[in-house]
Amino acid sequence: DRDTDRSTPLQRRLAGFGKRLALAVIAICVVIFLVGVLRGEDPVLMILTAVSLAVAAIPEALPAVVTVLLALGARRMVSLNALIRRLPSVETLGSVTFICSDKTGTLTQNRMHAELLLADGQVWEPDGGVPGSEDPTALHLELLRAAALCNDASRSRDGAWQGDPTETALTQVALQAGLDKTDLERHFERVQELPFDSQRKRMSTLHRVPDGFIAYTKGAPESVIPLCSLQWRVAGAVPLQHEAVLAAADAMAAQGLRVLALASRAHATLPVPGEVESVESGMSLIGLVGLIDPPRPEAAAAVHDCRTAGITPVMITGDHPATALAIARRLGIVTDGYAQVLTGPELTAMDESVLHERVATVRVYARVDPAQKIRIVEALQARGEFVAMTGDGVNDAPALRQADIGVAMGRGGTDVAREASSLVLLDDNFATIVAAVREGRRIYDNIRKFVRYAMTGNSGEIWTIFLAPLLGLPIPLLPIHILWVNLVTDGLPGLALAAEPAERGIMQRPPRPPQESLFAHGLWQHILWVGLLIGGLCLLVQAWALSTGHAHWQTMVFTVLTLSQMAHVLAIRSETESLFRLGLGSNRPLLGAVLLTFVLQLATIYVPVLNPIFKTEPLSLAELSLCLGAAAVVFIAVEIEKLWLRRKRQSLA
Repeated sequence: DRDTDRSTPLQRRLAGFGKRLALAVIAICVVIFLVGVLRGEDPVLMILTAVSLAVAAIPEALPAVVTVLLALGARRMVSLNALIRRLPSVETLGSVTFICSDKTGTLTQNRMHAELLLADGQVWEPDGGVPGSEDPTALHLELLRAAALCNDASRSRDGAWQGDPTETALTQVALQAGLDKTDLERHFERVQELPFDSQRKRMSTLHRVPDGFIAYTKGAPESVIPLCSLQWRVAGAVPLQHEAVLAAADAMAAQGLRVLALASRAHATLPVPGEVESVESGMSLIGLVGLIDPPRPEAAAAVHDCRTAGITPVMITGDHPATALAIARRLGIVTDGYAQVLTGPELTAMDESVLHERVATVRVYARVDPAQKIRIVEALQARGEFVAMTGDGVNDAPALRQADIGVAMGRGGTDVAREASSLVLLDDNFATIVAAVREGRRIYDNIRKFVRYAMTGNSGEIWTIFLAPLLGLPIPLLPIHILWVNLVTDGLPGLALAAEPAERGIMQRPPRPPQESLFAHGLWQHILWVGLLIGGLCLLVQAWALSTGHAHWQTMVFTVLTLSQMAHVLAIRSETESLFRLGLGSNRPLLGAVLLTFVLQLATIYVPVLNPIFKTEPLSLAELSLCLGAAAVVFIAVEIEKLWLRRKRQSLA
C-alpha cells in the first residue's frame, strides 16, 4: 500500500537525521567519559555527565515540536478551506513541483451557462448578444427540447435545479425559452437510457411519443457527430456535412466554450434494452450548444504564484482541446511557447518512454479519462517531480493515491476520492492548493529553525563539557544544569517557533528537492560555528572567574549557556532578515517564551529554596551583567552572519 510504503520527505529527513545524530552522540559521550576518568574525575560523576549530555544532545523536543507545527498548520489550513487528512502531508506540500488540476470547478467557477446555440448555421445567444437573434427559431427550440430531455438534472424542494452543472445550465436555458423540463417529461416519458461514461463521452435517452419513440443523444462533438448521417435544417433533414460541423465546433471551443452536440432519431418500435448501436446510429444532428464556465477570479493570480514559486501548474480536463487551451491561456497556464495539448487518445497510443519526455513540456491535457491520470502522475514522478493531483470521482482514486499529494474536492467529490486523498479542498478552489503549499513551506522553515536552535544549543553544551578538561578546567556543568537547559531552554522557545510567520519571498523560491538534507543551505555550518562560539564564551567566563577568584563560576557558566540560547533563538527567527526589521512583536508567543525562560533562570539563581536543588548561588550585578554581555555577543554574531548572507544574495541576484 502506497500510504504505508512511501514516507514523506520530512519523515525521510528526520529518520536520516536521527540515525546520524545517535551515532555521533554515542561517540562523543564515550570520549567525554574516558577523558574525564583519565583526568582523575569521579567515574560516577562522569557517567552521570555523559548520560546527561547524551540526553541533552538529542533534541527530544523535536517530535513534539514537529507534531505541534503540523497540527497548527493543519488547523490554519482549515481556515483556508483546506482539510488535511494525513498530518505529514502538511509539510509535504512544500516540496510540490507539479500541480495537476482539473479545470471545471477548480480553475473555473463551476457555474455553467449556455452562451450560444448553433442550428442550421443560425446562432441564438440567450443573453441577446447577436443582433436579431433575440428569439430562438423552431430548430433552436428542438435543440433545447433535446437538451432538457437528455438530461438527469432534477428540481429540488425549493424549486431550483440541481445536478451536474452542465445539465442544470441546459435546463435553465431551456426554461428561458419557455421549455420546462418537468412539463416536457410528462409529455415525453423516458423509457430507456444509456448513461454517460468517460469512454463513450455521450449519453442517450429514449422517450415515448404518439407515433412511437424518439432517441436523443448528447455528448462531445467528436463522439456524437460520427453517429449521424443527417442534419436538421429548417426545410428538413439533409446529408450531414461532417467537416463543416466539426469546424464550427472547433471554432466555438477556441472561444473557451464547452461544446455539446445533440442528435435525435425516431424509432417505430422500442429498441432492445442495452443495445447501444440500435439507439446511437443513423441519427440526425440537431445542432451544437456552447457553454461557458468562467475562470475563477483568483485562479490567474494563483497560477502566477505557482510560477514564481517554481511550481508548474498543469490542467487536466475531459473538455475539447481548444476549450482547454483557451482557458489555459486565459489563466496563464500556457504561453505562446507552451501551447502543446495532449489528448487522451494520443496518450493511449503513446509508450512510456515517449510519455516521460512529453510530460516535461505539456501543460494541458484534454479529453483525458480518469484512468489516464495515473499514467501522467507516474510519468512525472519518473522524472523526479513531486506531484499534487486533484480529483473528485471514484475513478480518480488510483491517481490520487499514486500522487505525492492527492487533492480531493470537498463539495462535489465522492467519498472514495476523499478517502484516497491527503488533502480535501472545502471550496474546490485551485487557489486553496497554492495557499496550502505556502503554508507547507512555512512549516518546514520553522522545523528547520527549531533544528537550528536546538542543535546549536546542544552543540554549545557539548563543546563546553568536551573542551573544558582538554584546557585544564574542571567540568563546568552538573547533570542538573544540562537537564534544565535541555528541558526548559529548548522546550518553551522551540514550541513557540511554531507561530513564526512565513518569511518574505517564501513563494519566490523554488521547491525543495525531496532528497535535500535537513542541514542544507549552511545549516550544519551554522550549528558548528555558533555552538563553538557559545562553548567558547562559557569557557572564557569560567576561566576568568576561576582566575579572579569568583566562587560562583559554575553558576555563571550555567547562566551564560541559558542566556546565549535565548539570544540565539531571537536572532534565528529569519535566516537572512534582521530581528530589528522583523520586530519583537511579530511572534509574541516566542517573545513570551524567552521572557518566561529568563525569569525561570533568574529564579534558579536568586530563589533560596532552588539553590540547593540546582547547585547554584546568587550572582552579583556585575557577574549577571557579564553573563548578559556574553549572550549579546552570540546575538550580534548571528546578526552579522545574516547581514553577510543578505549581501551575498544581493551580489548573486
